[in-house]
Amino acid sequence: MKDPKDFTAEDVLNGQLLYIDKPLEWTSFDVVKKLRYNLRKKFGFKKLKVGHAGTLDPLATGLLLICTGKFTKKIQELTGQAKTYTGTFTLGATTPSFDLETEPENQKDYSAITREDIEKTAEAMTGEQLQTPPVFSAKWVDGKRAYESARKGIEVEMKKQTIEIIEFKVTSIDLPEVGFEITCSKGTYIRSIAHDFGQSLGVGAYLSSLRRTAIGDHRVENAIEPLEFVDRLGNTGIEY
Repeated sequence: MKDPKDFTAEDVLNGQLLYIDKPLEWTSFDVVKKLRYNLRKKFGFKKLKVGHAGTLDPLATGLLLICTGKFTKKIQELTGQAKTYTGTFTLGATTPSFDLETEPENQKDYSAITREDIEKTAEAMTGEQLQTPPVFSAKWVDGKRAYESARKGIEVEMKKQTIEIIEFKVTSIDLPEVGFEITCSKGTYIRSIAHDFGQSLGVGAYLSSLRRTAIGDHRVENAIEPLEFVDRLGNTGIEY
């Protein structure tokens, strides 16, 4: 990515692919608004197209690809690329959201789970399969986001979709936490993998941390945080 301090108005309009490291608790749209506001402010644009290639949940961090100007036409292509994540599953409980957005429940004893059990489960989950998205997700169901109904206690029927877990590595085991690195296809919910992982082990599990490290060949090591981007761009304001 070109250093933001070297951007020209023409660069931004012709299209830039920005590597952003999304902070915890920011939404993906928060990042888009932040960058769009500051790019418009810097160059005096009345309008500017800015979009992201693949949503990250507020409780996740990591690589968010942001396209400006004419590069917004590349969003669909970028979104379709395989993605790599690292993080942790916590065994011995479930949550309604499959992550820490909601409180753990259904606690079970996980002390009998072995390394072999965990590694065999990861191996068995690798490959193409049908996955049920979480009810606390941004999927459209009956004309509204699924999470809007779920947060109101309204039952939501989620349709299974075909996804592929290309690679599933167990990187650490410190029960109840299991560290992982997963490379998967577009549309895969790591939260659902956590839930299914726990179900397969018979003790339940939820996603307790998540970081996206790659989208195709694009790596988070080359990314900067939104406020650093604004600072390099030369704007001191923090407004959206």
